[in-house]
Amino acid sequence: MSNDFGFDRVELAELRRRGGQKWRRYGPDVLAAWVADMDFAPLPAVREAIVTMVDRGDLGYPDWPTGSPLREALSERMAARYGWQVEPGAVRELCDIIQGVQLALELGTAVGDAVALHTPTYPPFLSSLRAMRRRIVGIPMEQRAGAWRFDVERAASELERAGCRALLLVHPHNPTGKVFARDELEALAEIAERLDLLVISDEVHAELTYPGAHHVPFASLGEAQAARTVTLTSATKAFNLAGIRCALAHIGPPALRERRDAAPFALYGTPSVLGVAATLAAWRGGDAWLAAVIAHLAANRDHLAARLSAETALELVPPQATYLAWVDARPLQLGAEPADLALERGRVALSPGVDFGPQGRGFFRLNFATSRKILDAVIDAVVRSLA
Repeated sequence: MSNDFGFDRVELAELRRRGGQKWRRYGPDVLAAWVADMDFAPLPAVREAIVTMVDRGDLGYPDWPTGSPLREALSERMAARYGWQVEPGAVRELCDIIQGVQLALELGTAVGDAVALHTPTYPPFLSSLRAMRRRIVGIPMEQRAGAWRFDVERAASELERAGCRALLLVHPHNPTGKVFARDELEALAEIAERLDLLVISDEVHAELTYPGAHHVPFASLGEAQAARTVTLTSATKAFNLAGIRCALAHIGPPALRERRDAAPFALYGTPSVLGVAATLAAWRGGDAWLAAVIAHLAANRDHLAARLSAETALELVPPQATYLAWVDARPLQLGAEPADLALERGRVALSPGVDFGPQGRGFFRLNFATSRKILDAVIDAVVRSLA
């Protein structure tokens, strides 16, 4: 099978015909480089799996008396990719990652509890914590020597002072694209052990890690870490399937798993049969597509970084994972939110940095998961409106 999946043949007219929010939210004259959807069509195996089920009318109640086949599939994939041995009996199905974060917070923390997370961070996690009345304790990401890092000793001190009950780990990190190294994860594990923290590890971007970096599941560090960690993952980011509404949680703490299972069976929802079929097809038949998309994204990342460096004073630490660039516009001293100016002057939609918390002020997030032609049009608009 050819590994040319048409990533560079995506056209604007095709994208504007789609019904998703990325290309509909801002109108037909705006280039969309904001929300975390890729512009690429699903891999053929996913399309075939869905069409086959529809054609044979297989849309009735699923027969999953002991859980969906994704439990075994997740175990197989984690072992193959990361050497992490996952017990299928500890896996539970979800509709999406945000639901999984909220579920873990609901079952494992209480109103008023402090929850730590690296900042800036994914806006729905901030809004979830606020809506659930959990106190947010930031662990600031800092740019040092061309990389994103955090101060472990400062984090340990501030989490202890705040009486933190949980750590929400976004790994790889959104929006910076940092892949946490093993020694950084081990330092966080030591803090979690000492303070007896529940760890909620969102690892949905893990399969979009670029060569040169290596993803280590937090729960794979050891039995003690697995026993305090809820690991959340899905095929939706790596295979561009956000609309299928399907995710998984490996719930390490037995007490948390028991509380989840004691709830009414439909309270936390379940993915559809099409979501399960699409995920299975992606994991079992999509590795060539995934390798090709990572190569395409890596080339786009490098192209974006080179153009911004050559043509602007904008600063970018190239992400180690994800297709999202966290761009520092503070050197331009714009006096306004960069994303607002880009939309007004350049008709390009970016994610405003301030949405990721106060530390994001002066930044914007740019989605480069598109064709090279469209990416260049996005860069042209950014340069025209900001630089």
